[in-house]
Amino acid sequence: MNNTDIFFLFLSFFLSFFLSFRSLFFPNGSALRLSVYRTEKNWSAAQEYCRREHTDLATVYNMRDMNRLCGDSCKEGWIGLHDQQHTNRTWHWWSDGNGSSFRNWDQTPQSNHCAAITRDGRWRSESCETKKHFYCYNANVVLIPLNKTWDQAVNYCREHHHDLVHVRNKHQQRWVGQIAQMANSPFVWLGLHYTCTLQFWFWVTDKSVRYNNWASDQPMNHCDMSGAMEKGGKNQWYKKPDENQFNFISELV
Repeated sequence: MNNTDIFFLFLSFFLSFFLSFRSLFFPNGSALRLSVYRTEKNWSAAQEYCRREHTDLATVYNMRDMNRLCGDSCKEGWIGLHDQQHTNRTWHWWSDGNGSSFRNWDQTPQSNHCAAITRDGRWRSESCETKKHFYCYNANVVLIPLNKTWDQAVNYCREHHHDLVHVRNKHQQRWVGQIAQMANSPFVWLGLHYTCTLQFWFWVTDKSVRYNNWASDQPMNHCDMSGAMEKGGKNQWYKKPDENQFNFISELV
């Protein structure tokens, strides 16, 4: 067997492993529950309201979310997509910090910096100061007051709900932290895990780790470790051995 054959054999093995790994840990689907408000606000005021009363302005992951959001007919209103000025990644930023790449523009976005849904279900860029209806979402999470290992917690959440929780930004961090305070264990499991094979931390809900709240003294790269949030204090994150048993927080379907 020559070097070329060995290379392609290794490549085939790696791709097979990665696809199996992804199907095991990365289920499809969105756990968002969306609400539309007929009160008219500008984009910033709508964002403030959604963060106070729900989780944030709506993030749309795919056409299924669009169909759930609009139903039989769409109401014109703000969603969480906005264009962060003075960066190279235009129209990349969602209000909740999510990196969803799904887009549904009705035309090339103009120089306005906030996105709204039109009556026909497409998106349009408009002045952020315009007052419109708006769409909020709830992340819908619940504390499970049972002490389980990290793997057991993952299995429980997937069997009864959706998955272990992932934290997108400081606003969700605050909300999840409030729920963690009701736990009967010193930490609660998050859906955060380190893979030695691929050498990175990942959320099991197929989201990249954009926001984090690690305690400053936490070494990052250890095998057989997962992320847990402390019940008290600043609700910081700590890496803990997978076999430790804690309460955990599930995202609902």
